[in-house]
Amino acid sequence: MLERLKRQKRSRSAEWIARARTPAAVAGAVDQAVLRALRTRGHAASAERTMRALGLAGEYGAVWMAIGISGAALDGRRRSRWLAGALVAPTAIVVNFAVKKAVGRQRPVITEHPPLARAPSKLSFPSAHATSSAAAAVALSRVEPSARVPLGALAVALCLGRPYLGMHYPSDVLAGALLGTLIGNLAPLPPEAEEPAAGA
Repeated sequence: MLERLKRQKRSRSAEWIARARTPAAVAGAVDQAVLRALRTRGHAASAERTMRALGLAGEYGAVWMAIGISGAALDGRRRSRWLAGALVAPTAIVVNFAVKKAVGRQRPVITEHPPLARAPSKLSFPSAHATSSAAAAVALSRVEPSARVPLGALAVALCLGRPYLGMHYPSDVLAGALLGTLIGNLAPLPPEAEEPAAGA
């Protein structure tokens, strides 16, 4: 009897070890480790203020709409393209929320390190900031290709801020960025107006 119980215990242990080695378990462990590292390291007061400010600017795609509207005001020839690019951010958030509702993943909890910002919902996957940022950066880069680097840098900073502030798992951000990139590439933009003929 005692020997049989020992065998059962060993078999259960082997089963748990095998489960812990599955790709999903490894990915989950990496996700948690990266989240904890970003939430607990490099948290000088100035860095936290910067990340909070970026997070606030990214709410509902506000910073991206501001960029698109500014471009429209300064570039009359491509005004409609800039405005269409600006609308990609809120559109991406609507798509993101539909995916969030379908997945239903809850936001991360690190008991001793609570999140440093607030969110409109408890749903986490994928990150709306990452989705809207990637979508708008791609769409606005299609309007003005020379702005691709600064737009991309802003999107990356907004994405990194989400796990840094404890708001999202890194996998939420990665999924949001991939979804946003797809939306940004597929978003229809009006054709570019032709240059007026010389002497016209």
